Amino acid sequence: MTTAEQPYHHGDLRAALLERAAQRLRTGTVADLSLRALARDLGVSHAAPNRHFPDRQAFLAALAGAGWERLDAALSAADPGPGAGLRPRLLALGRAYVRFATDEPALLELMFAGKAAGGSHEGPGLSGPQAVVTDAQARGEVRPGDPGTLATALWAALHGVAALSVSGALPGADVDPLLEQTVDGLLDGLRPR
Repeated sequence: MTTAEQPYHHGDLRAALLERAAQRLRTGTVADLSLRALARDLGVSHAAPNRHFPDRQAFLAALAGAGWERLDAALSAADPGPGAGLRPRLLALGRAYVRFATDEPALLELMFAGKAAGGSHEGPGLSGPQAVVTDAQARGEVRPGDPGTLATALWAALHGVAALSVSGALPGADVDPLLEQTVDGLLDGLRPR
């Protein structure tokens, strides 16, 4: 029996397809992704993915959503907590964001393309930064204001450093000093007046 003729039988095909696609994106591009090829890799029929994704766009949207979940988890895991102080927390978030971007550049690109095309992820990448801002406001370390808006500014700055790193505009050794300068500039702007 050939792979294309194999019956559908897989424990969690949806999750397996998304994970295999993320693996392929580490060495390829979104244009290179094929549900048929992913099905072949997983040893299921070429029609089996249709049970989870009605079309390629639905698959890419799910892949982008899974990427946002992974980014949120990476930022949460990197946060040393309120006791560490604001600067160390922001640096930890920044380093985690840059690491995610450099490890998963094609996935990050898809995540932003999906959002621009009307993706449905709520608050992408902001749960960690917003929690840090909210906590710092409660401690009097950050000026009053909408924590979501302040976290978006923080996220934009971190994304800018990550984008420069991924694009090759910054030699690897220059990323951390730029990240520190960016965080220090943000802290100056966030301080209560």
